[in-house]
Amino acid sequence: MSRSAGVLLYRERGNQLEVLLVHPGGPLWAKKDDAAWSIPKGEPCDGEDALAAARREFTEETGFTCADETIALTPVRMPSGKVVYAWAVRGDADPALLRSNEFEMEWPPKSGRRRRFPEVDRAAWFSVADAKVKMLKGQVPLLDELLRLVSRT
Repeated sequence: MSRSAGVLLYRERGNQLEVLLVHPGGPLWAKKDDAAWSIPKGEPCDGEDALAAARREFTEETGFTCADETIALTPVRMPSGKVVYAWAVRGDADPALLRSNEFEMEWPPKSGRRRRFPEVDRAAWFSVADAKVKMLKGQVPLLDELLRLVSRT
């Protein structure tokens, strides 16, 4: 079973909850916006604890670190079958300071040329309502659970 681990960073602005989402980099996602954004996440290394992987991936994809206090969210199964484990973390970050790691792929296809692209090309804060439009549909239940948990505190 394929799995990923990530961090759902959130903050409160006035009486509105906002979440930080990232947009995948590279040419395959360049013209996609709605239902393309995600929480910063990635696959755990062999033997790596999922929360440790979530924190590592958050930093690799954004350049930011997050607070130690986390709220475990119920894992979600993506349409691909991948299971995403996520933790909500209260915090703040300036999307203009995003620094993502890179990946390499052949581009254009069958050209024989290898190019490097940022894993994440941008980050932004969204209200929960807007995030539900921007986020990959399989991750939307994370937002609903976050709303339930934060409204109880």
